[in-house]
Amino acid sequence: MIFSEKKVAFGRHETFQLRYSWLTKGFLELKKNPKIFSSDDATVKLGVGKNMVNSIRYWLQAAQIVTLEKGEYKITPLGESIFGDKGFDTYLEDEATIWLVHWLLTSNPAMATSWYWYFNYFHKPEFTNKDVVDSLHSFAKQHIVSKFTLATLKKDVDIILRMYSHSKVNTKQSIEDSLDSPLSLLNLVSHLPDIKSYYSFPEERNKIPLGVIGFAVMSVFEEIKSDSIPIENLMYMKGKHPALGAIFRMTESSLLAKLELLARYIPNTLEMREDAGIHQLHRLEKRKPIEYLKKHYNDEQLKVAA
Repeated sequence: MIFSEKKVAFGRHETFQLRYSWLTKGFLELKKNPKIFSSDDATVKLGVGKNMVNSIRYWLQAAQIVTLEKGEYKITPLGESIFGDKGFDTYLEDEATIWLVHWLLTSNPAMATSWYWYFNYFHKPEFTNKDVVDSLHSFAKQHIVSKFTLATLKKDVDIILRMYSHSKVNTKQSIEDSLDSPLSLLNLVSHLPDIKSYYSFPEERNKIPLGVIGFAVMSVFEEIKSDSIPIENLMYMKGKHPALGAIFRMTESSLLAKLELLARYIPNTLEMREDAGIHQLHRLEKRKPIEYLKKHYNDEQLKVAA
């Protein structure tokens, strides 16, 4: 979650955006065969071409569903909680899971560096593809130690904008290539009328579930190893940890409203205070981030049962 100049990844998606079934499909096949991604029949089992196999493997890692440990791909506890036999939402049927995947990508600078940078650092409300590339290139030259190429950065920007905006009508594209990523449902990036430009700016974002906000907040608390954090640091990128307000493209008022509701979501866990003129969020009790997700999905099941 903390950005390191020495731990970055660019262009590992093989120019394929994350598609609807890929996380589920990749998880289920890896569960059956831990060596699926090096297997000769990976393309048959996953039903995609060789480059897409590599892309699925990458997106599983970028979304923190799978990790590489001592040369082996292993499912993370969070991945098991979401996609396992009794997982929260194996087939991404709850929009909360899409918001969660978005957070997991954009808070993972080691595997999804461009995604982390775009949502935490790039705040121009209206822009072109070139604007984003130029800004990312400038950031990389200043902050990235390892080698990279401008062409690779361009590929990342292409995929980011394609993943988060609804596809344009293009007769030269195949039907499969024109399919929207699940992340386009979040409406965080949109085309301007000229189609060549985009816009992305803070909004109320009332649809973001408190369970996802709680998971993100508690993840930040765990990372900074502190029981208090200035609200401003949750809104804007101040240090090296991700900023909720920036990642979810929320207004200041909407983030404050969410945090006030969050303080009541699981009682006696969080509290907002003003200390020496600084508005802060305090953690009263240490809880695992997953507890907030459990509450959300359990509440949703109760709604369906009712």
